[in-house]
Amino acid sequence: MKAMILAAGRGQRMMPLTADTPKPLLLVAGKPLIAYHLERLKEAGINEVVINLAWRGDKIEEAFGNGQHLGMHIEYSYEPEGGLETAGGIAKALPLLCSQNDTFIIINGDIFTDYDVHALSQLQLFDGEAHIVLVENPAHNPEGDFLLTHQPNNAQKYTFSGIGHYHKTFFANVASGKVPLGPMLRSAIENNTVSSELYLGLWHDIGTPERLNQINQEMEAKNVG
Repeated sequence: MKAMILAAGRGQRMMPLTADTPKPLLLVAGKPLIAYHLERLKEAGINEVVINLAWRGDKIEEAFGNGQHLGMHIEYSYEPEGGLETAGGIAKALPLLCSQNDTFIIINGDIFTDYDVHALSQLQLFDGEAHIVLVENPAHNPEGDFLLTHQPNNAQKYTFSGIGHYHKTFFANVASGKVPLGPMLRSAIENNTVSSELYLGLWHDIGTPERLNQINQEMEAKNVG
């Protein structure tokens, strides 16, 4: 199985930190965010990774190359300036993602988490299906995004973590260009082709300089303790 790390976003809310640096290269405890994802994927036995690139993607490619020094194989999916949004970027990368397997894992490059992707990779998906990971609502998204699919009577919405497992045919009808993922997921949930789970462990959306500073302070305190 392969995995894709989404790294093409411009990171406007992270300015000025992203003026010349892609968001996945911002540091948490002295290490780029994207490096944590690569390490956890390797630990889960997933050694083949696709990374999509747009804004200053050359810096990511320069930092990680073909992944050989990590004992991995990294390929890149190049997008135009401004990117293709999530579903558009995934659809463009399908030829790289599905050369050996019909399903793959997607991880947002700008989150910080200890989620175990090995368990996610063991799920069996069929044509048109997807499985997404939800987390408790952070302060910046108090209303949440999605209901838990296995609890239809629970009105509580949770936040999409940016982690998911997808069958390639989930993106079969995605048009070329910019296509967001959210509307596709909502439609598929109504058609009962998306399942979900709630993860209660470590998860942070590194969306602003303040949030990045906060997680670094927490990591520093943890290391000192």
